[in-house]
Amino acid sequence: MESDAQILIVDDDREIRTLLAEYLDGNGFRTLTAADGAAMRRVLETSRVDLLVLDLTLPGEDGLTLCRDLRAQSNLPVIMLTARGAPVDRILGLEMGADDYITKPFEPRELLARIRSVLRRTRALPPNMEAPAARRMRFGGWTLELDTRQLVSPGAVVVSLSGAEFRLLKVFLDHPNRVLNRDQLLNLTRGRDAEPYDRSVDLLVSRVRQKLDEDARSPQIIKTVRSEGYVLSLPVTVER
Repeated sequence: MESDAQILIVDDDREIRTLLAEYLDGNGFRTLTAADGAAMRRVLETSRVDLLVLDLTLPGEDGLTLCRDLRAQSNLPVIMLTARGAPVDRILGLEMGADDYITKPFEPRELLARIRSVLRRTRALPPNMEAPAARRMRFGGWTLELDTRQLVSPGAVVVSLSGAEFRLLKVFLDHPNRVLNRDQLLNLTRGRDAEPYDRSVDLLVSRVRQKLDEDARSPQIIKTVRSEGYVLSLPVTVER
């Protein structure tokens, strides 16, 4: 329910903070605000927050750094705000773990729609997409440790994952031997209504394959299914 959702707006522009807070308050949400990373952390330590609206350009630590650090210890949904519109900036924000990305200037009602979508996706996946509770998942000699969000190779080497890489790999492990198209992968990893054929999924798949030491020309773990999507082709053992 939206009425119990609390949104934290982090932006160094007081006018934008005030405008968004008033608009979201008027549309059924409760809002908190912060002007920088230090203030954001104080709010997170003392208040329950259901979603973070985070400006990319902040004094001191920028939004990308804050999002990366937050994602290393929390699954709190993040929508990134930025004046930069280049695709590389958008992809970088998603790679740091943002669930969605919106470019300034924007209509407040567009942000409202994105917030509703992210909350809907993160609070309730479709029944056939629900994943079992687990502590670790094993596949082909690899182990994904869910508590620490670490990937461990067959040779016991810890491989670092970005927030986006972790979420994508877990989606595949939750649905082994099931072909997932781009729309499904976008919805399940980024927590929003997908833009059809968003190529950032292909980039993420490529990055995860690299972390799994896959041969780009002939991957054996995450395979491409022509005109359909991708499939994790190994059995998965779930440990609770």
